[in-house]
Amino acid sequence: MAELFNCKNCGKLFVKVTASICPSCRKIIDEKYDVVYDYIRQQENRQATVSEVHEATGVEESLIYGWVREGRLKTADFINLHYPCRTCGQMIQTGTICDNCSKQLAHELKIYEKQKEQDQSSDNDKKTYYTEL
Repeated sequence: MAELFNCKNCGKLFVKVTASICPSCRKIIDEKYDVVYDYIRQQENRQATVSEVHEATGVEESLIYGWVREGRLKTADFINLHYPCRTCGQMIQTGTICDNCSKQLAHELKIYEKQKEQDQSSDNDKKTYYTEL
């Protein structure tokens, strides 16, 4: 169901259906996307990095990172487009975190699970003794 919402870009009140930005901001962002896509679609610019695209087009790096993350700009077609890992900031092309952070997270999860099992087994080993008074 539609609801009133403030645009996260401009703060203008609008009826939110799906996106959290108003139609006028959406139009501006789509125009910026077209500028970026037209730039990197040219043969000589296909290997441009995000910072090079930003310098050439004036479009914010955060928007370009978002389009790469969403898959609107395909890294298979534009091999030098990367975005930062959400944890450490290392540049990646797929997912939300890099391989190192993923491995670290899996390692920490294993440690947590082992500790949880040990805590449960130690709780089960405790015996209760009753005395008469």
